[in-house]
Parts: sequence; C-alpha cells; structure tokens
Amino acid sequence: MAADAAPIAVDVAVVGGGLAGLTLARDVHRRGRTALVLEAGTRLGGVIRSEHVEGVLVEGGPDAMLAQKPAALALCRELGLTDEIVPTESPRTAFVLAGGRLHAFPPDTRLGLPLTRAAVDGLTMLSAGERARVARDFDEPAPPSGADDESVGAFTTRRFGEAFTRKIAQPLLGGIHAGDVDRLSLRALFPPLADADAAGGSILAALAARAGTPDGDGAFRGLRGGMGQLPSALTRALPAAALLTREPVAWITPGRPFRVMAASGVEVGARAVVLAVPAAVAARLVAPFDAGLAAACGELRALSSATVTLGYPRERVAHPCSGMGFIVPRGEATRLLAVSWVSSKWAGRAPRDWVVMRAFAGGAFDADVLDAGDDALVAQTHAELAPILGIDGLPVFARLHRWHEASPQYEVGHLARVARIAQHQASTSGLFLTGSAYRGVGMPDVIADARATADRVCGWLDRGERPN
Repeated sequence: MAADAAPIAVDVAVVGGGLAGLTLARDVHRRGRTALVLEAGTRLGGVIRSEHVEGVLVEGGPDAMLAQKPAALALCRELGLTDEIVPTESPRTAFVLAGGRLHAFPPDTRLGLPLTRAAVDGLTMLSAGERARVARDFDEPAPPSGADDESVGAFTTRRFGEAFTRKIAQPLLGGIHAGDVDRLSLRALFPPLADADAAGGSILAALAARAGTPDGDGAFRGLRGGMGQLPSALTRALPAAALLTREPVAWITPGRPFRVMAASGVEVGARAVVLAVPAAVAARLVAPFDAGLAAACGELRALSSATVTLGYPRERVAHPCSGMGFIVPRGEATRLLAVSWVSSKWAGRAPRDWVVMRAFAGGAFDADVLDAGDDALVAQTHAELAPILGIDGLPVFARLHRWHEASPQYEVGHLARVARIAQHQASTSGLFLTGSAYRGVGMPDVIADARATADRVCGWLDRGERPN
C-alpha cells in the first residue's frame, strides 16, 4: 500500500484468521456490516489444517467435533456441509498404556470415569486396590471441596485416588489440553464435574444419571474431506476482499475510528476491532493503550506440541490398531502423549492396506521435544511406537506439524482472570476479544463464543447509529 493511500474503511477489523476470526467475520457480514480479516500467516484456518498427501488425509490439528455441543455441527450445516459430516468408525474403543501394555477402557465410561460398578471392574490398567478406591465413590463419596475452583488433579485424587489421577486423569483429561492436571481448572474445563462435586454424593452415580442413551454414532463427528473443509467454507462465504493473509498487525490506535496498521503498511480504519488471536498476541497489541488489559491477557499461558502422522503397510504392524487409539500416562517408557489410529478411527483416510496413526508429543511436561529437528522427531516417534504396536520396518509415510504455544491452559482461577480481562476490555469502547484463550478450547466452544461476540459487536454498532 502506498504511503499516501487512503486507509481501508470497514465496520469491523478482525485481527486473526483462525476459526474464531472467520466465524465472527462471516456473521458480521450476514448482518449487513463490513469486516476485514487480517491474518499474519500465509493461510487461514489457524490450527485447523487438513492435507492430502500420498493418498492420506492428514489432520495437522483438530480432527473432530464433539457432537453433544451443537455449535460446530450447526455452523457446518449452515455452510452446506451437512453431507460431509461423518461419525467415527466402530469399534470406538480407547486404550491406555500401562506397564508397556495397552488396556481397553470398558464400555460405560465418560471422560475415563466409570459409570457402573462393572465398568470399574473393567479398568484393568488399575490394580484391584486402586479399582476399589474408585468404587468407593458409589458408597462412601468424598465430601465436596467447598472451593470456588480447584485443579482437575486435586478433584480426581480426592474423589478417586492418586492412581486414577496418574494413570487416567492426567493422560486423558490433561492430555486433551497438553497440560498438567494439577494446574488445570476443573470449573473452567469440566463444569459438569464441578457441579456434580458441589451437589455432593456420588460423582459416578450423578454422571450415570445424566448420561442418557448412548449415541449410536459415537461422541464425535468429523468432515469427510477433513476439518479444513470448515474454514474453507467460511472463506467462501466471505468476499475475497475481506480476507488478507501475510498481514501481521503492527499496532492499533483506539479512536473513532480505530486505526489498525499492518506491518506491510496497509492501514485500516474501523469502527470496532476484534482480536481473535492468542492471548499473548492480544497482550502485545493492547499494551500501548491499556497496560491493565495487556497484563491480564499476559496471565494466560499456552503450551506447544507437535503431531506426527506415520503410515505403515498393514502386514508390518502386529497390533490390530482397531479402535480410536491410546493415551500414555507419565512414567511409561515413551515421550508420547497419545496416539490416534487414523485408519481405524475414520473411513477413507488412507489406503486400505495401510495403518496410519497420528502421535502427539510436547505439552506441559515435555516442551523440549520440539527442539528436535524434523527428521529426528519423526525417527523418535517411530522408535517409541514400534515396541508398543509390534511394528516391523520403517514408516512409508510421515508428516509432521509443530504448534507453538497453540494449546491454551485454563489453569485454576481461569474464570476470574477472564472476568478481569472483560472488565479491562470494557474500558476501550469498540474493542472485543474472542478465541480459544478465553471461554472454551474445543471447536464448538470457539465457534459459540465467536458468534456470541459477533452479536455483541453488531449490537454495539447498532447502538452507535441510533439517534439520541
């Protein structure tokens, strides 16, 4: 943009072209307003990345949407993707690595929690005594904590014992967020568990009463062509001129209008600004005009991780790899966090005579794993998978994705920190924040928050146009 060129004038400048930013911009346009998305990277979609490589559909980031939270599926249907929505394949068994062996979670479990006494008996990754400690919740449940918030680990240890926390809660509930259950907030991440605890009585019985009839298609849905179909559809729903990539924002000046300056020299004049970026980026952008908001955003942590997708000829993998995959507790002889069996979990994702799996590494306890080079990280992943699954020979396919500080950590006190962010944000009229850092990490929650934020933005714009 030439130095004397006029600023681009829009109703809303959206900083960040991930799922939140694209969803919000689409809703703003549907309300008859103009929005411009400025994305620092070379592509839109954020951590959602689907690639077709050598006949394999590779998901670099999230590969599924939780069906019981309707926002993501509703948006897919609005965008014409109804026929692309697919369930996971059967069997939907998940496993945990314990003592070098894979143990299946029994039926009638939710978030690793057994809903029946028979399911408790099926937790073979625990000893008999450890299972008895879990079962005690049915007959002698621990009293509520009485705290406004506590860590996930404190909750599971108090209710079900230390072994349950170490062997199940940390790799499963912590692993979802690549975090440490002794720091993650129960109230922010798993409110139904916090509510059940506060109500007193048996947690397991309360969850069983709420479970209802199991969904025959399982808890998760994907898209036939990969989750990348969603940001692609959002992009198509927006005018091409409303999307700019390779445009990192250098600074923002509040006012009427806001001035948003990209590093390239592109200048935007906007009545409202939405920061749909990681909290650390938001903190940097608001620091020059709101030190309190910057400090509040800076309190939110995010961790890094990597996904390594590997493919092998079926005859070279001794384990059937039938099911969803497995999680890995700390202390096992591997640095892996979890492994998803892509070719079993989803139909049509790989050649029929291949086993394709996606391994996860990094997170709260192993940030250094990302210091390895690409070849070394792939080789390490293969070397750790081979003895667990009986793999003979090297992979015939490999794809690596690194995600730097892309896993927000909702630690104890998170809701109070977000409330403080909202208080500071309100002092700059026309500034809004959305994204996975604040009010929900999964795709349905991110979409729901982006759409609620779009409503607030448009309502604010409407009020500004009303006569006194």
